Amino acid sequence: MILIAGPCVIESRDNVMRIAENLKQYDTDERIEFYFKASFDKANRTSLESFRGPGLHDGLKILEEVQKEFGYKLLTDVHETWQIEEAADVVDVLQIPAFLCRQTDLLVAAAKSKAIVNVKKGQFMNPVDMEYSALKVLKTRGYDEPTYENSEKAGLWLTERGSSFGYGNLVVDMRSLMIMREFAPVIFDATHAVQMPGGAGGKSSGKREFVAPLARAAAAVGVDGFFFETHFDPSIALSDGANMLKLEDLETTVQTLLKIQEIV
Repeated sequence: MILIAGPCVIESRDNVMRIAENLKQYDTDERIEFYFKASFDKANRTSLESFRGPGLHDGLKILEEVQKEFGYKLLTDVHETWQIEEAADVVDVLQIPAFLCRQTDLLVAAAKSKAIVNVKKGQFMNPVDMEYSALKVLKTRGYDEPTYENSEKAGLWLTERGSSFGYGNLVVDMRSLMIMREFAPVIFDATHAVQMPGGAGGKSSGKREFVAPLARAAAAVGVDGFFFETHFDPSIALSDGANMLKLEDLETTVQTLLKIQEIV
């Protein structure tokens, strides 16, 4: 099981190292392929005043320290093509944010790097149409057919994070997991799936009580991995705190998912 976990954004060096310290058990579990996640910049915050992170250079230095200290594989977001070369020198997975999942130049540039490319399905996207985003990466890496096997070889993942349902709400259509898994390994982003965009007056809100149930449902449907944003105290997190899991709640959730995957 692929497991991607960490804070939404790099708030500080100390906070990142504290969270990373508490995720060791997943990296040593032979049933789990673990990736530590944190963003150096959150370029799509609702408000201009919202915290974005330390930026590319300082953020990558902190991620490098995480890798040296704990040996974790790393994942981070990129928003522009000029960020890719430097980021790919540090991290193992480049993540394309949901709002940018159709940006051809960004997808192609990421595909030209050595990193795994994780494309998050846009909240506005029909899951069937993610095949075309996948093909932008696959063709750049020398594969003409959008199949699960080719995506696995090419180092391409797709991530489901829900679809817009009216204003300020997301829903997860579990059929999308099966649809996209026809042409790529699929990650379920359980914490962003419960986000309520713009639901807190200039920033997003969320319903973390639905994270574990949705993750269990995705495990029963069948996915390749899970994405959880986590924090030692989500109430003080500088981004996405309302839909983050506490570190201790993540442990309970992951153990349940492993049991469901064994049955499936």
